[in-house]
Amino acid sequence: MFYVSVFFQYMAQYMKTKLQYRADLFVEWLSDFMAQAVNLVFLLVVFGHTTMLHGWSRDEILFIYGFFLVPYAVFGAFFNLWDFNERYIVQGEMDRVLTRPLNSLFQIVLERMELESLLGAVPGLIIMLYAGSRLSLSFHWYDVFVFILFVIGGALIYAGIFISLATISFFADARTSIMPMMYNISSYGRYPIDIYHRVIRYILTWVLPFAFVGVYPAAYFLDKKEWYSYAFFTPVVGMVCFTVSVMLWNAGVRRYRGTGS
Repeated sequence: MFYVSVFFQYMAQYMKTKLQYRADLFVEWLSDFMAQAVNLVFLLVVFGHTTMLHGWSRDEILFIYGFFLVPYAVFGAFFNLWDFNERYIVQGEMDRVLTRPLNSLFQIVLERMELESLLGAVPGLIIMLYAGSRLSLSFHWYDVFVFILFVIGGALIYAGIFISLATISFFADARTSIMPMMYNISSYGRYPIDIYHRVIRYILTWVLPFAFVGVYPAAYFLDKKEWYSYAFFTPVVGMVCFTVSVMLWNAGVRRYRGTGS
């Protein structure tokens, strides 16, 4: 309960700070929206030249893309570790974090919180509703809870992978450029997995499981029964990824010796 209390206190202070600069908040949201719009236009251009992509229709792929944006927004709001190496290792901010009587990862999550990223889920929900209406999808009352479970699982997969990448900084002194590359690889999870070569399908499923963020859970709502087992495996994969990343983080913190003087 103590950690929950601290979390909401940080959240309240964050919102007070952001609301003092409403124009900046609007510009940030607008830039994110434009980036999502570019990806959406790309999909529409592709389907301007074909009606099906390996058995998937335009509206089905739009639905997958819309679903993908929701867990991605949750991840972006709470696990923004893009500049962890530069800020916390190179500049020595990790020393300050470790002097406080709170879990170091929890502190960094709070410090790097970007709640405005949650607005990125709104376009995703709109795209899903649009594509779902065109596909005449039917939903049950419990699908809301399934959706939330899948979103949490997908966000934990993202968090687990990028926390694990951040821990490399504890073991390597040099600055790394893996984060940008991994962000690019993660975009493969927003497309149907069976359009790729079997090696890529294996990597996106069991090595870097980005397929569990978008296509697999979305396939459940698209009534793709051949993917049901993968869809319901999403929360499990999320918990495994996140648990492993925390273990790696703790091992890295134990190895950390500070920046010196």
